[in-house]
Amino acid sequence: MRRFRLPLRSAARGFRPHAPRGLRVRLVVAFLLAAAFGALLTAGLTFHRARAAILDRAEETAVADLRTQLDSLAPDLTLPPTAEDLRGLTRQIDQAGGARAWHASASYRGGEPVTASPGTPPVPDELRRAVQDSGRAVHQRTEHDGRPWLALGMPVAYGDDSGDTDTGTDTGTGAHADADAGSLSGLTVYAAFPLDDDRADIDALVTAAEAGAVPALALALVPALFAARSVLRPVRRLRHGAERIAAGELDTRLDAPGRDELADLTRSFNTMAETLERDAVELRRLEAGARRFAADVAHELRTPLAAMAAVTEVLDEDAASGVLPADTEDAVRLISEEVRALARTVEDLMEVSRFDAKAAPVHREDVDLRTLVTKTLQLRGWAHDERVRADLPEPAPVRVDPRRIDVVLGNLVANALHHGRPPVTVAVRVRGDQVRVTVTDRGPGIPDEALPYVFDRFYKADAARPRSGGSGLGLAIAQENAALNDGTLTAANHPDGGAVFTLTLPSAASSPGTT
Repeated sequence: MRRFRLPLRSAARGFRPHAPRGLRVRLVVAFLLAAAFGALLTAGLTFHRARAAILDRAEETAVADLRTQLDSLAPDLTLPPTAEDLRGLTRQIDQAGGARAWHASASYRGGEPVTASPGTPPVPDELRRAVQDSGRAVHQRTEHDGRPWLALGMPVAYGDDSGDTDTGTDTGTGAHADADAGSLSGLTVYAAFPLDDDRADIDALVTAAEAGAVPALALALVPALFAARSVLRPVRRLRHGAERIAAGELDTRLDAPGRDELADLTRSFNTMAETLERDAVELRRLEAGARRFAADVAHELRTPLAAMAAVTEVLDEDAASGVLPADTEDAVRLISEEVRALARTVEDLMEVSRFDAKAAPVHREDVDLRTLVTKTLQLRGWAHDERVRADLPEPAPVRVDPRRIDVVLGNLVANALHHGRPPVTVAVRVRGDQVRVTVTDRGPGIPDEALPYVFDRFYKADAARPRSGGSGLGLAIAQENAALNDGTLTAANHPDGGAVFTLTLPSAASSPGTT
């Protein structure tokens, strides 16, 4: 026999939440899910308690009613009873059940139960064994023909005034429906009745729970929205404050009312912004001081260097004429080279200071980039140098400052000759709305760890050779000049070996002119 169980229908059956987007939606959904879980848990616990109470009440009432009927009917039964006697007893019990609709059966000393009603459900074997083993009233919920039933089994005992309790052959005038009142008579009465009314009460509980779930969730939406708003408002303020900080408004501060975690986070944000502002002011002050110092030093050195250059020119003439001793001649040439190197470094520092002060003038002209490359090579004596090759197949119109592009090209070729190996190739190509100049050498290339820093000021890839013949500012100045002409300058290594520097400039819309 299957045990009788009543299903609990869930109001949230089939609900599959999708992953929400946005913090507000997630907070509201989480709040509603928590409310729904709490409501369902409470409803489930309440349902099971109420269901158990309803069924327990029905069982207790049925046992009491059956005992009452047996107390009134069993004393009139002759023991041992015949099948007709048992059938008559069950008929009386069925008639006395009234609205409960009893379906009774009876057995004597383990025999097959006898019933007066053909619609009586069969007595479960488990129930019969339980009554025989315990000698007490036993009940069991079962299901018959798709309906829930309550089956009862109650043994009948002799009363204390009975005659011979051992043989069980007396008239049985002392029979009683209580096993504790005397010894068992061997008569057992079984009764069953449907639990349709109790099932209807339980279904009403489920319906009420389902009907109350939707309004409960709707009411939970209001505090959910309020809670989400109270959480998101300071989060939005923090986001706007962070955006303003990122935009450079370091004086941004936020109100931090309250004493919760979000208020503590806001106060931490204000502390961070104050620290950033203080550090930024200090950094600007130090940077401005460093720039002024470099510019002032370079400016102060120009005059004595000019005088030294004039003197070294005279000494160079004397050295060239052979009037100086050999040792003096070597010293003069060394001093002349160092003075010229120092003069170039000072000029580079002056140029860098103008870049930092945003005071570098730009005078644009429409030119053919091939012309600029040719002039750069001619001015520096590379036009007929076998170490330098020019690849200029097509016109390349650009609008740039010729002097600054000449500085870029001169620095790139000089760097390739000094750090790479010839031949150095200068190639000009037009690619759509861009013009590219590549300077390629055949040297070992740039070390991978040095590539990100080749355009940094005073950076030298070979740290063991600080006196490499340059100031370390040439490539940095070249990149600054490229940016002033709306171009870019990049460095890479060629697959076949050697370094490749690429200058990219926007192509001019008009026809190329001349310088």
